[in-house]
Amino acid sequence: MTSTSAPTSLRRNRKRTILASGVLVAALATAAFALTLDGSDTATTKPAAQPPAVVTEPGESAPADDSLLALARREKTDPLAVGRADAPVVMIEYTDFQCPFCGQCARRTEPDLVRSYVDKGMLRIEWRNFPVFGDESTQAAQAGWAAGQQNKFWDFHKVAYSKQRERNAGAFSEKNLLDMASQAGIEDIKRFKKDMASAEARQAVQRDQEEGYGLGVTSTPAFLVNGMPILGAQLASYTTVSSVLTAVREALRRLARVECSRL
Repeated sequence: MTSTSAPTSLRRNRKRTILASGVLVAALATAAFALTLDGSDTATTKPAAQPPAVVTEPGESAPADDSLLALARREKTDPLAVGRADAPVVMIEYTDFQCPFCGQCARRTEPDLVRSYVDKGMLRIEWRNFPVFGDESTQAAQAGWAAGQQNKFWDFHKVAYSKQRERNAGAFSEKNLLDMASQAGIEDIKRFKKDMASAEARQAVQRDQEEGYGLGVTSTPAFLVNGMPILGAQLASYTTVSSVLTAVREALRRLARVECSRL
């Protein structure tokens, strides 16, 4: 990812996500239900009048669509992505460093995905910063972007998600973020601090947020697996984790069937 995000690119992305959001609503109309979490785990920055986020039913996947597939950036130099740019399956994840379910996914699911699919060239994971829990979430998102400027995003990601941290209680203060950067092996801490507070960092995070909001995402984690949406966290977090793994496998099987039909 480069640091050249600008208002023009935000407008261009907004037009694309408006189309995609219409497709997403249609795709989920028969398979989704409203997200109902208790107050401690609800994540939203939208006014109360906004509709709640939705999730796919366990074991079901909404159909992929070209407009959702097009959201995969596939930039070879994107430091907030892991896996080959030409991998057959791209999983986009909209997440918040303060989100407990995101942390569970990072600790329990992503290592298996990387080992079983990313390392074998079958899957690419693209991270989207989607801070919804307040100022510390936004600051952590900008810190993640800053880590990426020194090619240390995934090291920072691992440190930030290494344990469950109390939300909005100083865990992601500037001092603690600098400590995390050091633990992640970031050598130029002065540059990291400057990048974290830069306009480029704010614009990059805003770009990701606008993309997510354009899709109707209001809570985390949310995923697009080759255009198939898995939105929101559930009370039984295992269901979301399981759904991500299932969606990746389904996408690979679908691609295999397409290839076989061409023989």
